[in-house]
Amino acid sequence: MGLPGCIAVIVLLLISWREGEAAMFTFVNRCADTVWPGVLSNAGTARLGTTGFELPPGASRAVPAPSAWSGRLWARTGCAQDGATGRLVCATGDCGSGTAECAGAGAAPPATLAEFTLDGTGGLDFYDVSLVDGYNLPVLVEPSSGERPGGASSAGSCASAGCAADLNAMCPAELRSGGGAACRSACDAFGRPEYCCSGAYANPGTCRPTSYSQVFKMACPRSYSYAFDDPTSTFTCAGGPDYTVTFCPGATPRSASLSVPWFTVSAIPVTSPCALVLSFCHTS
Repeated sequence: MGLPGCIAVIVLLLISWREGEAAMFTFVNRCADTVWPGVLSNAGTARLGTTGFELPPGASRAVPAPSAWSGRLWARTGCAQDGATGRLVCATGDCGSGTAECAGAGAAPPATLAEFTLDGTGGLDFYDVSLVDGYNLPVLVEPSSGERPGGASSAGSCASAGCAADLNAMCPAELRSGGGAACRSACDAFGRPEYCCSGAYANPGTCRPTSYSQVFKMACPRSYSYAFDDPTSTFTCAGGPDYTVTFCPGATPRSASLSVPWFTVSAIPVTSPCALVLSFCHTS
């Protein structure tokens, strides 16, 4: 099949594949070590096709999300099989499932969380990167500038969210966890209402930034630093973009790969399924 015919067939396949999907999440690992992304869907929303997987350094994987999906994404670090039980155990962000799939379990704090509500109020996507449950590694969320089938252009209505700083290096001694592998939140460390925004502090008027949350906010102004940090930390996007979630965005990847539900191609520096398929057709 010639190149034009190949492109036409692939475009039709991609349109059919994307029907009923709200977005494509592309996970990218720029860390020096392997990470194990975890996925937790909120109650009442359809699950993604995976709830967790292994992602080597320099690799990427695309995961489609159903319409109106909401939930959280994170990366587990330092994972290895326990010699006695055979269960997968992670140094940070462990979901306790004992396997690469988290199967409906969330991250044990401290963990940096990327949170999404797709096709929410007014048809907008809502997203943020939260340090409310602590921090284990840098995470950046970047909306695409394109549009999903049936959506208006999202150019100019979206912004990147996240934390590219190494908070473990500046973490106060009393919040350090795992020998410096993560940084706890003050709520997790001390459990006091003024840190947890609970009890008499369970509203924006009484729960204010603390010296601990301000450490996070100063280093990562585009991330949630405490429970009522909404005005500067929740982002919206119109037009239905896809999202790239990058772990350790400041690092240089060793290689690149992209996985889509039916195959994986390694060592091709691409970031979208379309770019991958066109490259594949061009070389065949």
